[in-house]
Amino acid sequence: MKKNIFYFLVIPFLGFSQIQNPEQRIETPIKAVTLYLDGAEVNQQKQINLNAGITSVVFTNLSSKLIPKSIQVNVGENISVLSVSEKLNFLSLNAESAKVKQLKDSLKTNQYKTQQLVYDKEAYDKEKELLAKNNSIGGQEKGVSIAELKLAADFYRSRIKEINGEILKLDTKINDMYVVANHLQSELDELNINENKPTGEIIILLQSDTKVAANIDLKYVVSDAGWAPYYELKAEDIGKPITLVYRARAFNNTGVNWSDVKLKLSTSDPTRNASKPLIAPWFLNFNGDVFGGNSNGYLSNSNKPAQYQQSQISSGNLENQFGTKQQLNEVELKSYNDYKKKGKREDANKVVYEEVQVSELSAEFEIKKAYTIPADAKPYIVEVTTYSLNATFKHFSIPKVEKDAFLLARITGWEDLDLIEGPANVYFAGTFVGQSYVNPRSVNDTLDLSFGRDSKVIVTRTKIKDFNNEKVLGNNRKIVYSYEMIIKNNRKNAINIDLEDQLPISQNSEIVVDAVELSKGLVYKDDGKVSWKFLIPPGESQKVIYTYTIKYPKNRIVETEKKLRKVRAMY
Repeated sequence: MKKNIFYFLVIPFLGFSQIQNPEQRIETPIKAVTLYLDGAEVNQQKQINLNAGITSVVFTNLSSKLIPKSIQVNVGENISVLSVSEKLNFLSLNAESAKVKQLKDSLKTNQYKTQQLVYDKEAYDKEKELLAKNNSIGGQEKGVSIAELKLAADFYRSRIKEINGEILKLDTKINDMYVVANHLQSELDELNINENKPTGEIIILLQSDTKVAANIDLKYVVSDAGWAPYYELKAEDIGKPITLVYRARAFNNTGVNWSDVKLKLSTSDPTRNASKPLIAPWFLNFNGDVFGGNSNGYLSNSNKPAQYQQSQISSGNLENQFGTKQQLNEVELKSYNDYKKKGKREDANKVVYEEVQVSELSAEFEIKKAYTIPADAKPYIVEVTTYSLNATFKHFSIPKVEKDAFLLARITGWEDLDLIEGPANVYFAGTFVGQSYVNPRSVNDTLDLSFGRDSKVIVTRTKIKDFNNEKVLGNNRKIVYSYEMIIKNNRKNAINIDLEDQLPISQNSEIVVDAVELSKGLVYKDDGKVSWKFLIPPGESQKVIYTYTIKYPKNRIVETEKKLRKVRAMY
C-alpha cells in the first residue's frame, strides 16, 4: 500500500538530525508535467536502495520556483516519511546550454579586445595632451630661429595628424566592437537566460526497518509556466462539416527544461487546498448591470485576482557582460550608448497574463506524444485534439459599415468540447481568410464561429438619387434619404443571410424621424436597428428599398448623416 503524504510544516529537530544521517543526492529527469493555465505540476520518480535506519534523500537541480506547500511524496510499503522540506541552493546554479556558453565566451573575448583598443586610444590621448603642454620652444627668454621654428611646427603638425588618424581608427574599431557586443547580448536576451539563479532542492527524511528498494514518486507545483488555447477553423464549403483544431501555446519559465515529458493540459487550479469547498450566491443580471462590473461583462481590474491585474512576470535580472564599473573613456558613440541601455534586463522573461472565464467543471487533455519545452518563456505549440463538427451556415452583412458579407458557422452541442476563449485562424476552401475569436461565454445552445468575408456573396448599398432631396416647409427642413441594397448570390447553393441597417433615433421632440419604406424590414425601436432575413437561391439577387425622412427646425443644425472619422496627413 502506497502512502500519499502532503507536508506543510517541517519538524525542527528532524531537520537538525539530517546532518547526522546518511544522505543520497538524486538528480532525475522530469517524467510528466500537468500544465495549468497558470502554473504546472511536475512529476519525478526514482528508485533507490535504502539501508536500515534513517536516510536523507535530496532531490537536486529542481526549479527555484516550486511552491513548498504543494509537495507530495509517495513511497512504498514499510517505509516511513519523517519529514519533507525544501531549500534553495545558491552554490549549484542553473546549467548553461552549449549555445549560451559559446555566446558568453564570444562576449567575453569581445570585451577583452575592446578594452585593449580603449587602452590604446588612451595612450594616444595622453601623448596628444603631452604635446599640447610642451608648446614652449627655447624658453621664454631665449628665442628660436626661423629654421628651428619651422622644424618644430612641422613636427607638431605631423605628429598631431598621425595621432588624430590613429584615434579615428581606434574609435571606428571600438564602435564596431560594440555593434558586435550588442548583437551578442541581443542573442543572449533572445534565449531568455536564467543566469546565476539558484536551484531548488527537496529534502525527504525516510526511515526503514530493513534494507529495501524504495520507489519515490515526487510531485510539486511550480509557478511561471502555463498554456493558452488557440484554434484553427477549417471548412471546405457550405453544407460540409467544419474541422476545429484545438492547439495550445505552452510556455516554461521555471528555470528547468522539460525534455520529452508526458504532458497533460488542465483548466483546474493548481493551488487548490484540501479544505471543504463553499458555495457563494449566484446572481443573474444583464451585462453592464452588475455592481462593480463594466459594460462588457468582464470584471473590473480591481476585482480581478492579483495575478491578473495587468501582471507582468519578469524573471531574470542580468548585468551586461562589461560590468558596471568599467570606464570606457567617454566614447560618445551611438552604438555604445545603445549597448549601455542593455544593462539590466528586468523585462527579459516577461509573460503577460489576461483574465478568461472557464467552466466550473475543470477540463483535462491527455497529450498523446511527448514534448520538449525549454525554460525560455517562449510559447511552444502543443497539439491538443481535433473535432469534426456539423454546422449550419448563414451569412451576415451590414453594408453601411462593411460592403462584404460575412460567413458564420453555427454549432450546437459545443458545451461538450471544453473550449476556452481564444483566437482562431480561419481557413475556407483551403484559403486563409483571417483571424477570428472563439468565445464560449454564452448560455445559448448555439456557438457562432466567424469564417470571415465571403467574396461570392456581393452586397451593394447606393443612394437613389431621384428620391434623395431636401425641402424647406415653413419653419422646418425635411430631408429624404433613400437607399437601394442588392444582395447577389454567386454560390452554387442557396444561402441564408441576415441584412442590417439602421434608422437614426431622435433625442429631441423637434427632430422627427419617419420610416417611409423599409421593404418589410423589422425595426428595433430601442436602438434603431432594421433587419431583414432572406433565403436567396443560387445565382439570384434580392433587392431592398430603404427610405426615411428627417424633419427639424430650419434654423438649427443637425448632423443628419453618420460619417466615419479618419486621420490623414496635413500639408
